[in-house]
Amino acid sequence: MTSEELLAQFGPRENMEYDVVVVGGGPAGLATAIRLKQLAAEKGQELSVVVLEKGSEPGAHILSGAVMDPRAITELFPNWKELGAPLNQPVSADQVLFLSQDGARDTPQWLIPECFHNHGNYVISLGAVTKWLGEQAEALGVEIFPGFTAAEIVYGEDGSVRGVATGNVGVGRDGEPHDGFQLGMELLGKYTIFAEGARGHLGKQLIAKFQLDAGKDPQSYAIGIKELWEVPAGQAKPGLVVHTAGWPADHETYGGGFLYHLEGNKVTLGYVVGLDYKNPWLSPFEEMQRWKTHPSIRPHIEGGKRIGYGARAITAGGLLSLPKQVFPGGALVGCDAGYLNAARIKGSHAAIKTGMLAAEAAFEAVTAGRQHDELSAYPAAFEKSWLHEELDRSRNFKQWFKKGNTVGTLMTGIEQWLLPKLGFKSPPWTIRRELPDHVYLRPAAECAKIDYPKPDGKLTFDRLSSVFISNTNHAEDQPVHLTLKDASVPVTLNLAKFAGPESRYCPAGVYEFVKNEDNSDRLQINAQNCVHCKTCDIKDPTQNIVWITPEGGGGPNYAGM
Repeated sequence: MTSEELLAQFGPRENMEYDVVVVGGGPAGLATAIRLKQLAAEKGQELSVVVLEKGSEPGAHILSGAVMDPRAITELFPNWKELGAPLNQPVSADQVLFLSQDGARDTPQWLIPECFHNHGNYVISLGAVTKWLGEQAEALGVEIFPGFTAAEIVYGEDGSVRGVATGNVGVGRDGEPHDGFQLGMELLGKYTIFAEGARGHLGKQLIAKFQLDAGKDPQSYAIGIKELWEVPAGQAKPGLVVHTAGWPADHETYGGGFLYHLEGNKVTLGYVVGLDYKNPWLSPFEEMQRWKTHPSIRPHIEGGKRIGYGARAITAGGLLSLPKQVFPGGALVGCDAGYLNAARIKGSHAAIKTGMLAAEAAFEAVTAGRQHDELSAYPAAFEKSWLHEELDRSRNFKQWFKKGNTVGTLMTGIEQWLLPKLGFKSPPWTIRRELPDHVYLRPAAECAKIDYPKPDGKLTFDRLSSVFISNTNHAEDQPVHLTLKDASVPVTLNLAKFAGPESRYCPAGVYEFVKNEDNSDRLQINAQNCVHCKTCDIKDPTQNIVWITPEGGGGPNYAGM
């Protein structure tokens, strides 16, 4: 049965009304909720705020490097140290390496661009910070509903956003309700703030419906593959931050590594690949595995134990790809809009700041008796903020790398190192681009096949053992949440022309081409493996794959990530 048929049979849905509904319990969504409650307390107002979080708890689905710029969290909580925020490890040193297959060139400190300087920042677990933000939000009276997905947008008769509906529970894989069936509930607000992270399921719909990206460069994405290791005490270098460029990426592929030493003998490391890559034989997961074998990376973790794994798509288009942030009845914040600063490899400070700005606009509107209109004060405040100035300085970063790694590296040096020394706050030129990431794949016959080494089970691993330690779980008997517009396309086009790239770009082994009894091919979707990275939704060459929300609480349960 379709959702509409279920609603017709079991409806109408119950609803709950709030002043503000927040979709997503990450840094952006929680900062929105916290700031709303702070303002209400300051003004002696009553304000009802609810946060919907599809993970089992705030932080369960959060994945980031992460080195955190504390500027925004300090604005949100000036006393965050006294409150016990888990920003425990200050950055002690920066290292920027350009890798060849066997060697590395260390960038002199005086040549490292400002965007890669991390003095005053912290190496963190963003999942732990998010969990802490959730605790602060609840202490302020925010209602948090973990394990509930925002499955669809609720619109008013005038077309404005009125809230969201949670997903139905207890629907079998065949689409039929079973004994545990419960119809979703509508959460309605005067304003709804969407903070789902990169390539948000509902954010994507809102951008299309309200044409929020009209006149903007197409959003650009990358996938980050991350692992968490525990290493012997003698190998630990708390606060060391390492970034790498070059190998194993070829000169046409945007890619780079990060390795950060946390407190407690932990090392977090990962590899980022731009999703505009051209060779369909490339596997971001395998690139990350062989990157770990480099003589400059291996010594940091060899002899240690891998204790965590995850993957997530990240926005990389920057200011020139930023859609209009508001629409009748709501707003986009954080990576749902695309505020991440790819040049700095940082987004959590931007998520918190934009959540605060949206909250201030929503609070002003609600207390003035307004509802369901556009929160125009939010983008106006963003344009006057330090965050806009920061993103403007980096606005050409991804555009230059579209022209190749050599040009990208050279121009990043000019824009991020030379121009600031000459007194420029931002580049005096703007570079535009026109193509989305999914159009870049070349036919497999035109590209060199990549033979990746087999994993050794000590330093390098396979996908399934990796997914296992991400604690990913989905109820087996539920509709597959990775849907196809046309079930024939994966074989007739993707396999025939591109050698089945979905079997390689997915970091969790979700997509697998198998043989039927008559020796024909079919695509098998192992949805239970999905870590919610959204890469398939972005990179599929015909945009035939559509990621929708599974039952709430499903997916990864990251610990320490």
